[in-house]
Amino acid sequence: MTKDQTEEPKLVEHTVRTTLGPVAVSETGEGPVLVMLHGGGPGASAVANYHQNLPALAPRFRVLLPDQPGFGGSYRPTEADLDARSITEITVDALLQTLDTLGIDRFHLLGNSLGGAAAIATALEVPERVEKLVLMAPGGGWLPFGPTPTEGQKAMFRYYNGEGPTPKKMRDFIGVMTAEPKRWADTAQARYEASLDESHIAFYHAYNAAFAKRHGMDPLWQRVHRIKAPTLLLWGRDDRTITLDGAQLMLKQIRDVRLHVFGGCGHWVQLERRAEFERLVTDFLGEA
Repeated sequence: MTKDQTEEPKLVEHTVRTTLGPVAVSETGEGPVLVMLHGGGPGASAVANYHQNLPALAPRFRVLLPDQPGFGGSYRPTEADLDARSITEITVDALLQTLDTLGIDRFHLLGNSLGGAAAIATALEVPERVEKLVLMAPGGGWLPFGPTPTEGQKAMFRYYNGEGPTPKKMRDFIGVMTAEPKRWADTAQARYEASLDESHIAFYHAYNAAFAKRHGMDPLWQRVHRIKAPTLLLWGRDDRTITLDGAQLMLKQIRDVRLHVFGGCGHWVQLERRAEFERLVTDFLGEA
């Protein structure tokens, strides 16, 4: 491994004003633009989701890490906002306004879980702008055979219920998200601390209520056959949140698609299978 892949790259932070509210964006690196959308668990943010991958990706790409509405340093959609439009629709609107403000036209797009749903919706909304698409156990495009909500979705819903956030509840949540939870004690503590933000808690209650009213995420699976960008699907075999069985529809319906499954891996492939994830993403995006 080269020196520039082991050093923590310096992040430049922006606050982009959109018509919806401010969106926090961190960026690093040089090269083709890679937008990375994080998942939606309590305490999530873009840097928290992907910081460990930046030493490998920043030497090859200009990596943009936006906090999605409701998370990190970005604005918090209200219950009324979430009644009017889904979180996916809100995120796509905020993301495209952010990229327009930053003068970014074409880009690679990567999304995990909730961010995967936004990545699918963005690729459908502006197909001429998305060069390649990486989807990591994406919500919305996934059509499971088993019951929903899944074990992982239930863990997210109950995190803020009852007595509210506790270190044990976060450790339990990490235990459902990953195949080897004891490896991620530091991640659990950092996510717990981030989950205590009162505005994030208020957003999460509104988000959970909206999820229940809509009976789940946007049914993007109905439109995945319209995706034009070459697509890489990454999935943990032991994912208990967005389960592997739901990958089959996307694998069949997306025109230019490939699937890589990681054994002994849960919902967070970018963390649990870090080196393989980085190699697969870099190779895929670098292909002519």
